[in-house]
Amino acid sequence: MNNPSGISQEEMRPGFALQEGLAAGQLAVSACFQCRKCTNGCPLTFAMDLYPDRIIRLSLLGQEDQVLGSRTIWVCSSCETCTTRCPNDIDIAGVMDWLKEESIKRGYSTPQPRVTRFHQTFLDAIRLGGGRLMEGLLLGLYTMRTGPVAKFKSGELFKDMRLGLALAKRGRLKVKFPKRLKGFQEIKQILK
Repeated sequence: MNNPSGISQEEMRPGFALQEGLAAGQLAVSACFQCRKCTNGCPLTFAMDLYPDRIIRLSLLGQEDQVLGSRTIWVCSSCETCTTRCPNDIDIAGVMDWLKEESIKRGYSTPQPRVTRFHQTFLDAIRLGGGRLMEGLLLGLYTMRTGPVAKFKSGELFKDMRLGLALAKRGRLKVKFPKRLKGFQEIKQILK
């Protein structure tokens, strides 16, 4: 039989692990009726390969490879405009975060490796900062993960250090570790 879509039957076979995982994480995407308010409000659709409403739909249809391999989940900045606009109170930004983590767990190569590194560095900085974000730690960890040697050779490292020093002098960049949150053990469990 002629297949006009060009998609093999194997690619169209649904898997339900995504849908089950989202449901287990209390992210009820099945309430989505594709109104597209999330997509219409998103400020980053220009950089996405699949719009947020398509990510939700494909997740429901079990199209894991398309969803977890998409650029969209990494482009999402979790600004929560989509979540705010959703008439069915679906936490779409939470879904995108969950999909990022799932993509990493399953070993998908990310189309935005620097974004992936920043995402992981951000979570590590929260963990190391006792549940709080310390900007200096975040910047230091990110610099170490993105290749400090290349930054040193290009002179960008010193430029960044001068900027950090200027920010610290104005009180805009805290150099000391913040106090650990009382509920840090709960945060550790969430980050796990």
